[in-house]
Amino acid sequence: MDTSGLPLVVDDSPEWGSERLDLDAYLARIGYRGPRETSLAALRALHRAHRDSVCFENVDIALGRTVSLDIDAVQRKIVQAGRGGYCYETNLLFAAALDRFGFPVTRLLVRIREGSGKRRFRSHTALLVRADDAVWLADPGYGYAALIEPIVLRPEAESTVAGWSWRLTTEDGHWLLQYRRPEGWFDIYAFRTEPQYAVDFQAAHYVSSTRPGSPFVGQLVVQRANDEERYRLKNNEFMTEYRGGEQRVRLLRPHETVDAVRTTFGLPLTAEEERLLHDFLAARG
Repeated sequence: MDTSGLPLVVDDSPEWGSERLDLDAYLARIGYRGPRETSLAALRALHRAHRDSVCFENVDIALGRTVSLDIDAVQRKIVQAGRGGYCYETNLLFAAALDRFGFPVTRLLVRIREGSGKRRFRSHTALLVRADDAVWLADPGYGYAALIEPIVLRPEAESTVAGWSWRLTTEDGHWLLQYRRPEGWFDIYAFRTEPQYAVDFQAAHYVSSTRPGSPFVGQLVVQRANDEERYRLKNNEFMTEYRGGEQRVRLLRPHETVDAVRTTFGLPLTAEEERLLHDFLAARG
């Protein structure tokens, strides 16, 4: 399938608030100092910088706080306060920056698989971006298995960066993003290329951040990766995954978990947030 002519339905609605993004502050937050152009090289560098700098985390949701997708709230949290966020926050922030650079962007909602064929509602945010006459899947906000750099939207396309590998394939009219494990390819999520609009993200975000049974409600989820290791924290269970496929799991006490959130994951929690998070974890036993 040739995707070079794939149209991108670019929604430039003011509802996204991209014009309100403090682009200079955002670029300083992620440490990007490259040219402000719509080249593939710039897209790759922006993607890597965002993925390396912005942690996937649901601390606010775990503590019962309301999370807003308004661009002003997102940049106060991530850009100004140095926090992370979950996919709706981080990838929509990234999309706003791409808008400001001038990249054609389509915002998608996708179905998480995480190795399961069970059909789930569309609960994750990903992006299609046109650069250098091709369409690329961009997703720096997935968490532990986030793409380091965009991957070209082409069946059986593979990308290996820093020893980690991803692949795109197709199944039943859907694209599948997979990453390589020692035992073979592992499904991350499935998606179609139809665009979603601001109202769709507000609805999906509301369900993901408030519905009992959501993987983000009533439990702590923090994830990030570097070129050497991937880190996943779920309540007090801390997993480290290495490039060779080895995994190490540790169970942490509440104060150790809070310390890991501050140090390994680099989140600048306030003293009150540390206390609330400690109490939340202690109450879970």
